Amino acid sequence: MQIIEYTFGEFLITTDKSKLDITAIHDFLSKDSGWSDNIPLEKVKVSMDNSLNFGLFHGEKQIGFARIISDFSTIAYLGDVYVLDDYRGKGLSKEMMDCIMSHPNLQGLRRWILLTSTAEWLYKKYGFQNVPNPEVYMELYNPNVYKNTQKV
Repeated sequence: MQIIEYTFGEFLITTDKSKLDITAIHDFLSKDSGWSDNIPLEKVKVSMDNSLNFGLFHGEKQIGFARIISDFSTIAYLGDVYVLDDYRGKGLSKEMMDCIMSHPNLQGLRRWILLTSTAEWLYKKYGFQNVPNPEVYMELYNPNVYKNTQKV
């Protein structure tokens, strides 16, 4: 898949996996995200290996991340989106969403999915809306899956 890089001011958004700071990503997801607390490092690595990843950098420091799980034909799931607290309120999440939504391999999809409890306002700008027929959606969810796992 083509690597996309977008530079604006002192910031960079890239899909180049070799530039991503797995330690920083794991640190945020396992300690600060609220949705994947205690996730083992190995789980983060495997999830990234099987996703299209977007890293947000200020200079050499990774300050944000998002990943897409997709068949690149009909559907995409947007997950693990974050920008570090010190960098919020600067329009960086919008820049990252612009890159994601304009990625050439993510065009013409029938459906996008995401779960959020904190940034509904952001995603609505990109056409996301509450599920119109929630009675047709099902899930198998285990919120405690990482509670008893050994930290890696």
